[in-house]
Amino acid sequence: MQPGVIASLSVYFALMLGIGVYAWRKSTANSSEYLLSGRQLGPAVTALAAGASDMSGWLMLGLPGALYASGLAEAWIAIGLFVGALLNWIIVAPRLREQTERYGNALTIPEFLGNRFNDEKHLLRLTASIVIIVFFALYSASGLVAGGKLFQSAFSADYQTGLWITASVVVAYVVLGGFLAVSLTDFVQGTIMAIALVVVPYMAWQGLPEGVSVMSALNSIDPKMTSLFAGTTALGIISTAAWGLGYFGQPHIIVRFMAIRSVKEMPIARNICMVWMAITLGGALLVGLIGRVYAESKGLTVADPETIFVLLAGELFAPVAVGFLLAAILAAIMSTISAQLLVTGSSLTEDVYRLFIRREASEKEVVTVGRLSVVAVAAIAMVLAQDPDSSVLSLVSNAWAGFGAAFGPVIILALTWQRMTLAGAFAGMVTGALVVIGWIALGWSSAMYEIVPGFLASFATIILVSLVTKTK
Repeated sequence: MQPGVIASLSVYFALMLGIGVYAWRKSTANSSEYLLSGRQLGPAVTALAAGASDMSGWLMLGLPGALYASGLAEAWIAIGLFVGALLNWIIVAPRLREQTERYGNALTIPEFLGNRFNDEKHLLRLTASIVIIVFFALYSASGLVAGGKLFQSAFSADYQTGLWITASVVVAYVVLGGFLAVSLTDFVQGTIMAIALVVVPYMAWQGLPEGVSVMSALNSIDPKMTSLFAGTTALGIISTAAWGLGYFGQPHIIVRFMAIRSVKEMPIARNICMVWMAITLGGALLVGLIGRVYAESKGLTVADPETIFVLLAGELFAPVAVGFLLAAILAAIMSTISAQLLVTGSSLTEDVYRLFIRREASEKEVVTVGRLSVVAVAAIAMVLAQDPDSSVLSLVSNAWAGFGAAFGPVIILALTWQRMTLAGAFAGMVTGALVVIGWIALGWSSAMYEIVPGFLASFATIILVSLVTKTK
């Protein structure tokens, strides 16, 4: 690894750890501060924290790779995500911020659902927390694998070394600073990602031979690459764009809405986040399309399309700048891991320890347990991540659909429909999860993304069961 790259990465890691120390001194006095930053986040931090925690390494690697290989038809997933995120900010964000405070000042999604439906037996709350703990352990493991592979492929480092560096830095700032540290690092990481996804496609475009038109060149490579509709069907477009449905049920994203200072600031946060998403998603699309033309015009061999961002960085920039751009990929990976670790640790603390083990636990004890929970989940994720080809990790690709179908309809209707009942919430959550699992098991995912039937089945089940079991 070149000294310039090492210097840039060292500055990046030092900044992340410095933010962790700052947050530790600023906002970890009690469980509300450690788990939700005392609901005092500003709109800009809330916006980029919500965006960056969503966009993992997929934004910098997977999406450009898909556009590089197949063209504009792969952009439907970005369109679906943009629309889904916008609707999430409109429908869920303001209501969740207000209602989580009104219903017992809930600090976690399972706690909110338990309070909202007067879940005296804690069945709904426990079920929700188990789903979060299990799936986010897998999710976090996938992020660590991505970090390990990045060090292996881009930095010529050992996979295990990359795994330990990624895990150590993330766990350090999450354990130290809790929610505030995660949110502030997400803000910085989101900024780095946006800059990288503007600079790289621009420099690649500038580096094309004189007179080369991107669209004309793509059309000469394959006419299908310049069409949103070529090589796909109406069902395929619906299935791909349906990724946007997942936003409503992702705990690590929607928990950000609970921490903003005021509902009145929500529109500002929404606008900032949507501008950020437009820049980053658009930049990722351009990296793939312009990268394809650049590689063809320069006669470059691209063995793996998902490495096009890394290849362009190495081709177009000096070592110090390359380190910054590769830090953008790490930022995308680490922002998601940190959010998932904290949400899982929060659920273990508030929905298991404080609810079933020590109800009378002091605030200091709860914060300590929260920190230990983060370390425990990270340790499990590290074990799962030892084998990058583990069959367990193959399940993670379906977790977005699982969360979206299990939690999405429950969250939307809990916030907007007063006649929804506890039985309806539980039945909808279970139905959404089971339909997704069954759809995958039957091998139907290639025909239709499993979130579509899971989401619709959950939504219908909640309404039907709630009407049958209506309460005063």
